[in-house]
Formats: sequence, C-alpha cells, structure tokens
Amino acid sequence: MKILITGGAGYLGSVLTPHLLCLGHEVAVLDNFMFHQNSLADCCRYDTFDVYRGDCRDVSLMRRLIVDRDVIIPLAALVGAPLCSRDEIGTISTNRDAVEMLCKISSVDQRILMPVTNSGYGVGKKGKFCTEDSPLNPISLYGTTKVEAESLVLERENSLTFRLATVFGMSSRMRLDLLVNDFVYRAVNDKSLLVFEGHFQRNYIHVRDVARVFAWGIDHFEMMRGRPYNAGLEEANLTKLELCEKIKEQIPDFVYIEAEIGEDPDKRDYLVSNQRLLSTGFETEWGLNRGIKELMKGYTIIKDSIYGNV
Repeated sequence: MKILITGGAGYLGSVLTPHLLCLGHEVAVLDNFMFHQNSLADCCRYDTFDVYRGDCRDVSLMRRLIVDRDVIIPLAALVGAPLCSRDEIGTISTNRDAVEMLCKISSVDQRILMPVTNSGYGVGKKGKFCTEDSPLNPISLYGTTKVEAESLVLERENSLTFRLATVFGMSSRMRLDLLVNDFVYRAVNDKSLLVFEGHFQRNYIHVRDVARVFAWGIDHFEMMRGRPYNAGLEEANLTKLELCEKIKEQIPDFVYIEAEIGEDPDKRDYLVSNQRLLSTGFETEWGLNRGIKELMKGYTIIKDSIYGNV
C-alpha cells in the first residue's frame, strides 16, 4: 500500500512508520517536527520512505501529498489535556478542522484509519464496561476534538477508527508524560510517587501493539471498515493504585502514597471492553509487565525531562 501518515514523527508515528516500512508498504510522512526530533532518521535508508516538513492544516500541501495514496493515517494532533489547554485554537484547528478538511479533499476510494481516544468515554458507570456503542462524554478539549473528528471520519464510510487506551512503552520520540511511562520513570528515578484519584480506572496498550493494530486494520480493512474499535489490553483495566502495585512487583523499593489533593484534567475513569477488535482475530503481544521491564531499561538511557508534550 501507498500510505501517508500526518504527524508520523511523533510518539506513535515514530514506531508505526518503521513498522509499516518493514512490512513492505510505501510510507510518506508529514510532520512539523515541533519537538526537534530525529526519530525517523533510520527510516531514510528505505527507498519506499518519503518525508515532508509542513503543517497538516495546509490544504494545498495536503492536496499534493494525498495524490495516489491508498491509505491516510492522520496522527497529527495536539495530544493531552495540558498541551491542549495551552493552545486551544491550535487544538481545534489541528485535531478537528484538519481532519474535516482531509475528509473533504480525499477521494471516496482512499482509506482513512484514524486514532482517537478512550477519554471520549469520560467517567464510566461503576462496574460497567464501555463498548463502542456506549455514549461518549468527553470532558477535556482534547477528548472533545477527537470525538468530533472521529464522527467526521466515520461519516465518510471508507474509514475506521481506533479508540486507543492509554499508550505506554518506549518510542524513539519518547513521551514521559503518559501515565504508565510517567509512573515507571518516577519509580526508577525517585523511588516514590504521590498518587491522586488512585481509584480511577483506565485501560492501557503498548505503543508497539498500536503499530500492529494499524497494520491489522490495513490488512483487514474490508471486514472492519465503517466502525470504531476500542484498542487496549483486555486484562489491563486497572486503577492507578493497581498500576503502582504492578510497578512495585518489578521495583520492590518503590513507595507510593495516595493523596487527597489533585485531579485528572481528563477525568478518565472507566472500564473498557476490547472484544470488538479481538473478535477480528487481533491479539496484543505486549503486556504491562513486559512493558514495565522495557521502560526500566529505557530509563537507564533517558535521564531528562524534555521527553514530554509540555
């Protein structure tokens, strides 16, 4: 397939891009390289790889780049509540408006596979799993723009979306501000953590399984088209405190204490079912324990606070 990935040098794209190249696809990446990353440097050895510096909101540029592309994967976004709060106009124009423009200029034959977020579920009902048919109730600007963009993508029919659980794991464009990545970093370096809203539950998925799920969606598109799919570890609907206990199993001298203060700006608290995706035959390869061990090795290398979105 000839594939275009916007935001292909970000945390997800820096794992997805080489994964698709290794599978034999032709991949073009558009990115503004706002974090000055060189995470795709190793991809330059592929004759099937092209890269462009630019903005996904530039309609004339996007018209040129989508020509002859079979698949478009719009990863470009301002991600996470803190960054979105810092630039609300940029969040709306990138996360929603650029996707709306892409839906208008792409042909009906071109396939769009788009990541969205489980945070669209907001606060779930206690003990009840959120499925793709559950009502969406995003609380943050980030969640709202992604939910609106998903609706636009699914309306065009020749598309599918993945509602990603909280992603974790090492990437060549690393982010330390994601929950698992952050907790493990603090456990490795500080040996302690102050946890707020420790009873809040989330689902999780490794970044390499995210890359695999996109490849799966490309290979099984005709069967999966037109629907959203929750993408996460079925065995990892954990509270923050349960996640801390998982980390403590790997780092015994890690100490965590629950605080009465502080709150999650996304208010993510839900159980998620991933059965729709699993029913297509997809299986995850990276569990939390394996991912924590990977992060522990990664943090032997990374000792800096620049690896975040804010």
